[in-house]
Formats: sequence, structure tokens, C-alpha cells
Amino acid sequence: MTSRKTISSPLRVHPRNPRYFTDESGKAIYLTGSHTWGTIQEFESDHPFNYEAYLDFLKKYNHNFARLWTWESGMTGNCIHGWNEGKLLVQPTIYERTGPGIAFDGKPRFDLNKFNEAFFDRLRARVIAARDHGIYVSVMLFQGWDIDNKGRKLPPGYVWGGHPFNKDNNVNGIDGDPDKTGNGRVHTLEIPAVTALQEAYVRKVIDTVNDLHNVLYEISNESYAESMEWQCHMVDYMHDYEEKKPKQHPVGITRPDYRYKIRGEKMFSQSGDLWETPADWISPGRDARERGYCYACNPPPADGKKVILLDTDHIWGTGGDGVWVWKAFMRGNHTLLMDPYDTGYTYVDYGVKDVGKIAPEWESFRISMGQTRMFAEKMNLAEMVPRPDLVPPLGSKYCLANPGVEYLVYRAPDTKRRMLVDLSDAKGDLLVEWFNPATGVSIDGGTISGGGLGDFTAPFEHDSVLYLKLRAS
Repeated sequence: MTSRKTISSPLRVHPRNPRYFTDESGKAIYLTGSHTWGTIQEFESDHPFNYEAYLDFLKKYNHNFARLWTWESGMTGNCIHGWNEGKLLVQPTIYERTGPGIAFDGKPRFDLNKFNEAFFDRLRARVIAARDHGIYVSVMLFQGWDIDNKGRKLPPGYVWGGHPFNKDNNVNGIDGDPDKTGNGRVHTLEIPAVTALQEAYVRKVIDTVNDLHNVLYEISNESYAESMEWQCHMVDYMHDYEEKKPKQHPVGITRPDYRYKIRGEKMFSQSGDLWETPADWISPGRDARERGYCYACNPPPADGKKVILLDTDHIWGTGGDGVWVWKAFMRGNHTLLMDPYDTGYTYVDYGVKDVGKIAPEWESFRISMGQTRMFAEKMNLAEMVPRPDLVPPLGSKYCLANPGVEYLVYRAPDTKRRMLVDLSDAKGDLLVEWFNPATGVSIDGGTISGGGLGDFTAPFEHDSVLYLKLRAS
């Protein structure tokens, strides 16, 4: 089932079907894959992350995308075992730790004028390794979970205590919390000296990987609600800086963490405002409240205003199943799994039960992502759009179609096996193929004449995929 593609040019939004990216080939490119926490930096543990094995894992499941996670802090406060049970230290850090003086985590203070070349060497090497496996990566630049406690029962300022922009952790006099709230105000534009440092870091990242084709960028993972103006500034800044570079890459914004805010400014909905940003791609949360969407229960059809990478990280944390993957794909979205892969990062709430095991409970999700990619490459995806209106309401409302030419219909397991498809635009016979997601097996369904309503009965008890293509004359 696996396929491997040589990545020969950067992605850009497809001009005819902006639900997808394209490259120099002009074909629509669907992105899907598992991602996990330790893909650039590692956590101080006795279980180091095997990046090469992880890339082989992605290739095994026919995945072609991964988020490369970045942690700003020298330690991550994203640990549920209790603050007094120790910290997860992160390495390599973005800045050098030269001292003088000792930071919150017991290591030398950061010098914010000195980038840690080990971090950027690691970043470049890992992007190249992913490219050599035919995998696109999104380079995460900032980390919302390193800024504040996010409502967790931690001592005030515990998470912010490890950040390089905490005045007690750097030798440069930078204070990212001038009001002494115990939370960083660094994912805003409030402190010009901080913004200047962040822009220098962004330039350094771009300079490190600009020549590589398989790169996308993500501004930040789940920053607090007031970060959106800052995130939009960073998108514009990156677009402007890359415009002068040999290559340009897509820049994305993932949903703000709407549950938590530091002050009483305007609260952003979980996702509703993402469509109004200058980002090339977005990852909404569970609900896009201003739009009336629920991405967890019934992903809506993508309208093409943004490329949408639906990520379980922003919808459940970890959650969903193979059925959800098919539903999301059939609505013109890309699908990503926050995978409790073997990282040594024992975040029990996210399903890591046995370090060293590849979390088998997520197999159906991983397999379904690879299956949807198989169909994305089999079809002329650039001409396919979500058309639930072509599937009369017997049960399935999931259809991608180039009416008259190609149709892909998904039947969820809780619906009837009878499926109706409006084939009135098809002038001629269509080849019929049935695919069984449970087994990965396709069977020939013969042909059906176009020009009317196609009446089908799925041959599988569980969920089923019906693929129709106009037979060449």
C-alpha cells in the first residue's frame, strides 16, 4: 500500500482547487500522517527517540506528513505527573546556555544573542531525512504550552518559570512578564524587544531550511486566545522574508487555545477566525463556533478558502478513529493524528501506557490515513470537490466528485448498505469498484450506466467505499 514520491519543489496552494496544495506537477497533493512530540528536541529520559524508526513507521502506513514539534522552554511543563515529581528537560534548546547564573531548571542561563547551532543542525538534518522518505514536514516555531499553566493545578508561574524570556533565565535583561503575572506575554506584540528576538529566530529557521522542498511552517501550537494578532504578524513577516529567498513555503496557524486567556481582552472562538488570517493553511479545533461547525462529529465540507489540516491534537488531544478519517477526507480536508507513538514522553492522558510500545489502539486511524492517501493519488484530486448533495439521504452524505467523470462515496458503518448516487452528469458507463477499509481489499463491481440515479448495495458489513470512474471510450 505504501508509495514514495520524490519531493522536487515546494508546496503552494492549488490554483484551481485551493482545498489542496500542489507542486510543479500541477497535481493536487493530500497530506496525512501521524505526528508526535519528540521529533526535533528530545526529553531527558532513559528512552531516547529513534527518529529514523519513526520515519520508517510513517512510510509503512503510507503517510506523507508530520509536524515537527518545537519547545521554546528548557523544560516542558506539559507533564501531568505533578510539578513536584520533577521536570522533563528539553534538548537541544534554541539558545545557548552560557550563564553566568542558574536558570529555573538548574542549568546555566540562556544568552538570547547566541543561537544553539545544535538545535538548527538537528532541525535541518531531520527535515532532510523526512524528505528522503518522501515526507513533508511542518516546522513548528513556537509553543503555547511553554507560556502559561493553561488552567492546570500547578504553582503560579511554574510553566513560565522555564522559558528563556523569563527574566530569571537569561543574561540579556529580557522580561517577558513585566507585570509579574506568572505567565508570559510573549505571544503578543506587547514587548518590542521580545518581538525582535522572535523575528531573528524566525529568520534563522528560514535560513536553515529554505532550500528544502518538503517544508511547511506552523507559527505556534495552541497559544492563548490573545495571540492571534501576533500570529498573523509572524505569518506576514515570514511571507515577506521568504519572498526574497529562493523558495517560498506555506505558513499555517493552528487554533488558539480558546479555553485560557491571560487578561480580559477579546476572546477568540476556538476556530472561527482562522479563515480570516493571512495563513496559507489552518488547523481548526473541535468547533468553529462562528461558523456552526463540529469537526469532531461531522466535519463540514471544505469551502476552499483555506487549506484545512484537520488534526486530532486540536479536536480531542488524541481521539477519533478510522471512520472519522474517511469522513474528514471526503469533505475535502487533510487528516493528521496526534499519535501516542513511542517517544519516551510519558503523558498518560494522551494514551502512552507502555513506553517502548507503538500504541496499538490507534491502528485503525493510521491505516485509514494511508488508505485515503491511496485514493487521493489514484483520483484526479484537483478536480474533486465535496458533493454531499449527490448522495440522496439514505445514510451516506460523504462524497467527493468530479461530476460526470469520477465519484468517491463513503458509507459509515452505522448506515444502511443501500447507497444512491446521482449520476445524471455522467454520459456513458462508469467502472465500479468497492473498497473494504477493514481489510484493505478492493473488488470489481462491474459497470453502471450514467445519466440517472445509481442504486448500489455495499458488499461489506462494516464501512464501505464506492469508487466510480467514467470508462474511457
